[in-house]
Amino acid sequence: MTETGRAAFRGASVECASAGYGTELAAGATAADAVRPNRSLSVLISTHDRADLLERTIRYLNEAARPGGWTIDILVVANACTDRTHDFLSNCSSQGNAGAPQEHGSRLGLHWVAEPDIGKSHAQNRAIRVLTAEWVAFVDDDHRVDSSYLAAVCEAVENYPDADIFCGRILPDWDGTEPAWVHDTGEYRIYPLPVPRYDLGDKPLPSPEEKGIPGGGNLVVRRSLFERAGGFATDFGPQGHNLAGGEDQEWVRRAIAAGARLQYVPAIVQHHYVDHERLRLSYLLRKAYERSASVARMASEATSAGLPPYLFRKSMQHSLLAATALSTPRRRFHLVRAAASLGEIKGHLQARSDRANRAGRR
Repeated sequence: MTETGRAAFRGASVECASAGYGTELAAGATAADAVRPNRSLSVLISTHDRADLLERTIRYLNEAARPGGWTIDILVVANACTDRTHDFLSNCSSQGNAGAPQEHGSRLGLHWVAEPDIGKSHAQNRAIRVLTAEWVAFVDDDHRVDSSYLAAVCEAVENYPDADIFCGRILPDWDGTEPAWVHDTGEYRIYPLPVPRYDLGDKPLPSPEEKGIPGGGNLVVRRSLFERAGGFATDFGPQGHNLAGGEDQEWVRRAIAAGARLQYVPAIVQHHYVDHERLRLSYLLRKAYERSASVARMASEATSAGLPPYLFRKSMQHSLLAATALSTPRRRFHLVRAAASLGEIKGHLQARSDRANRAGRR
């Protein structure tokens, strides 16, 4: 476990903003269902200054079909928010609902906490101490859950009793107005995509980490796993709306090392909101740089490898190819790859600094 992950798990203190956490039965549940073990689910959303998107995300959760026999609620962590997020959440919790249209009927209970220290890892760690449900479903504040999302999560828990972590599909919420290049699968395709995607196909798959460590945007976790794996490392992950990442994958790696079993369930689907600002070249370059830095930092930490000299050569080659490219797709591809190569260099240097800091504390 990383030092920051261990400290976050042990030291987090939480104050819940509404009473009665985890006591509301889902629609269709019976008194007999309420006493069954392992039948409770909290949907966790961490948010920073995106009240409009948060409201949208909660609306789709309320509209999703709910299985009988489950206690399901929503916990929102407002992370250093300065917009109308607090007012919106206070209004939702005071009404005893999560903001769904009145005609929808029964609404999911909503509870929220404020975390003043900016950073998604701080927000997630804040949530760990207040969560009481046996299972925790992570939903990003810019996601739209599928109409069968809640039912698919609960069915997965019942169908795979030995699994500790479930991951599902994250699909960009394309509407046809996006540029054609985002769908390109050829020589000059852009990766990572500006809108996250995780899709291992339409069949369930055990041990999906063998094909790629899933991110945290669509995870379902057995809550007791935090006792073994610890909290989220605060030196990884986004702070505010910057493009740092890796806190979720770093945690999943630790969970696997602690013995967690993963299961991919394609029926658990979330759709990622498409912000057209993310389709600009400047955003592509920043994301390639920051996300590659996070991946390289984790990889270098795992292997204690030094800074590979070929990275400098690779970044220079891509920069030269971008400067001499005669087509827009080719220029865009090489610029993004050059930024990614520079990000890898940053990540290896960060890992070196991490190792030096740990050595200095011994």
